[in-house]
This record gives sequence, structure tokens and C-alpha cells, in this order.
Amino acid sequence: MPVNVNTVYKTVLYVLNKEQRGYMPPTEFNSIATQVQLEIFNSYFPDGNQVNRVNQNNTQNDTEYFNIFENLSYKLTPFIQEIQFQIQSNNTSFAYPSLDPVTSSFNPEVYMIGEVICTYNGNPIMYSAAQRVSKKEYTIIEKSKLTKPTSRYPIYYNYGYTSPSQYGQNSSYIIIPSPVPDSLTATVLRTPSDPVWGFSGGTQGQYLYSQASSNNFALDISEQTNLVTNILKYSGIVINDPTIIQTAEQESRSVEANLKS
Repeated sequence: MPVNVNTVYKTVLYVLNKEQRGYMPPTEFNSIATQVQLEIFNSYFPDGNQVNRVNQNNTQNDTEYFNIFENLSYKLTPFIQEIQFQIQSNNTSFAYPSLDPVTSSFNPEVYMIGEVICTYNGNPIMYSAAQRVSKKEYTIIEKSKLTKPTSRYPIYYNYGYTSPSQYGQNSSYIIIPSPVPDSLTATVLRTPSDPVWGFSGGTQGQYLYSQASSNNFALDISEQTNLVTNILKYSGIVINDPTIIQTAEQESRSVEANLKS
């Protein structure tokens, strides 16, 4: 369940008002919220790597709801997607599609490439997991008669591109496999979409929340307190007691309920 952007913004405004720290306009909040979300997202990887080293030493418990490594993996689940890459006009490379084939909306940018599956429509049809190599290794392996890749053991290298005129709006990934398959599917880790607190102007110049033009945080609901705390840090407020945030969230919801009644 993602974090509601309206709840976070109202909580931030409540704390700022209580601490007499002024007001944070929506445009400023949206910019800071995007930065904070990305910082939290990026923190999952060094944290997970550190916990994984502890697991290897058999010092980490495997209790269902108290396994830190599993919990971090769970938070990344919404960003994992299996995507069929589009073969390019050169018939030797495959590109991450800039448009979602179902919604026709722009795909989020790729943060990381996972498993790459090459499909060869021979007899029988072969689905092979390709091994990622560097460009230099790719050239060496291709030239060697002993190590030349086959449809059973394909290889690939990838690189990013930033050519909207050629491939679409988002900078993305190109995958070069060998041998060239009939189709290619990859598991990708997408970057989180930017949070947006959408609004319209009121009769007195106030900002009115617009759910239709808003976009919630992409992070799991367990990160709500961290989001509020870190956004407030950019405003110069350091909250050492998380119960203050929880109280502010409850107060914010109470005020909103009173306004609707």
C-alpha cells in the first residue's frame, strides 16, 4: 500500500505551523518530497547488502515478520516488473519500451536490470537466461571459437541511452544479446514515480487539494513516518520522537474529517 501524498503534506504543514516555522507551498513540497523518496529508495541497497552479509554469518534470524533482509526485499516488490524489450531496426539490439503497451503511458525509468530471458523460436522453443558481461568481455567471447555463445548459453551487455528523438521520452536501456533471439524479456527494477500534491486555486487564493492531478508516494506505507521526518529536516526541523509525527498525522486526519462533516 503506497503512502498517501495528501496525508504527508497535511502532517508536514501541521508540524510547521505548530513549530511556527512558516508555510511550505505545494511546489516546494513536491520537489522536496521527490528528493526524499529517492533518498529512501536508494538506501535500500546498501542496507540490504549489509544485512545480507550478516545473514551469511548465520547471525540473522529468519522469523517471518522480523527478517530485515526480507522486509527490505518486500519494499522493493512494487518496483519489480517483467518487461518485453522491443527489437530495434538493426535487428541486433533490444530497447526498453518508453510506452507501456497496456496503458500507453510513459514507463518509469529503469533503475537496474535483473534476469534477462532470451527466447529462440526453434524446434523446440528455447528459453535461456542470458549472462551479463562487459562490452570488452562480449567482444572477446564473440571472437573465440571455444567460448562463442549459443542459444542455450547466450550472453549480453547493456548500456543506457538518452535520445528522446530516437527512442522515446525517457532515458532507458539497450540490451545487446548474442546470439540474437526472436524475443527478449527482462526483469527490471523501476525508479519510483515522483509524488505530486495536485491542487487548484480557491476563491480566496488558497490551495485546494485535487486528487485527480495528484500522485501518491510509490514507497510502502511503512515509510510514512520516515517521509514526514525527512521532509521536515529540509525545513530545518529535526524530530527525535516519532510519536510527534504520529500525533500530527492523527490531528491532520481529525481536522480533515471535521471539514467534511
